[in-house]
Amino acid sequence: MGKDYYRVLGIQSGSNEEEIKKAYKKMALKFHPDKNKDPSAEDKFKEIAEAYDVLSDPKKRTIYDQYGLKAGGGSSSGGQGNSYHYTFHGDPHATFASFFGGSSPFDIFFGATRTRGTTNGFDHGDQDMDIDMDGEDDPFNAFGRFGFNGINGFHHGAGRRHPTESVHSRRKVQDPTVIHELRVSLEEIYHGCTKRMKITRRRLNPDGRTMRTEDKILNIVIKRGWKEGTKITFPKEGDETPDKIPADIAFIIKDKSHPHFKRDGSNVVYTAKISLKEALCGCTVNIPTLDNRVIPLPCTEIVKPGTVKRLRGEGLPFPKSPTQRGDLIVEFQIRFPERIAPQTREILKQHLPLC
Repeated sequence: MGKDYYRVLGIQSGSNEEEIKKAYKKMALKFHPDKNKDPSAEDKFKEIAEAYDVLSDPKKRTIYDQYGLKAGGGSSSGGQGNSYHYTFHGDPHATFASFFGGSSPFDIFFGATRTRGTTNGFDHGDQDMDIDMDGEDDPFNAFGRFGFNGINGFHHGAGRRHPTESVHSRRKVQDPTVIHELRVSLEEIYHGCTKRMKITRRRLNPDGRTMRTEDKILNIVIKRGWKEGTKITFPKEGDETPDKIPADIAFIIKDKSHPHFKRDGSNVVYTAKISLKEALCGCTVNIPTLDNRVIPLPCTEIVKPGTVKRLRGEGLPFPKSPTQRGDLIVEFQIRFPERIAPQTREILKQHLPLC
């Protein structure tokens, strides 16, 4: 008869499919080498997987129940002497991963914190979790709710798959892009600049399971004339975990408020404040520029409300053609006097036109 697989799983020979699965789950979690540090746990873990591999397969179980299986032979075969041989595939971890739908259910529940005790980048010291597999509070009962209680990881009637399929076919998913606003002055857009941003992120250690926190400087090159809303993306510079691809980090350009100018595409707008006298009698207004020059702007005609003057080529560089620039648009704000003397009012009545 060879090994008594029913005894290995601690069940009766007449146990049904559900009882076999339940027994395997309990025993495999109890003797998993990541959980059980006893030197003999590894061999016991393999023996449990071998027993489950035979008893969970109806054909193998039928042969085992009728004739027994001799370990160490070739593929199962039969003959006149009723001599059947069976070779376990030899990877109990693959059986375990196929049953639970992952390389380790401990990682599903506790992630990297099981070995290092880190949560959200804060180190809480080394710790481990003691779990009572026999009690009703067994947290791994949750696998039933998540669909991990079927044969080889499937629900009843869903078919079979290769024991190692779930390990090799699972693909990591990438977290959503992490977006930050980057405030930039109009002078920096005018000249172009490089911003240095320090980020703190989590990275996997060489063991592929525990994590560390590290700082990194990202150099963000702001090109001349870039528009507000331009996005600069740094691929996969976010947090890294055993189950996730690091997120991209993106910076969205936003204009800083300016004491003199506001942006209108590649144009900049400047508001010149003049008196009523200057608006009526003429004046010269000194207009500042983004490169710290001053341009005299003669106003020889009457400046009416809503008058706009344009200084060609004195705005921001065009993003796709930085050698060319937009315009500096001058809008006027006319300051009216708070009061005027009676005699001045009479003079104005006499000399100002009615229309």
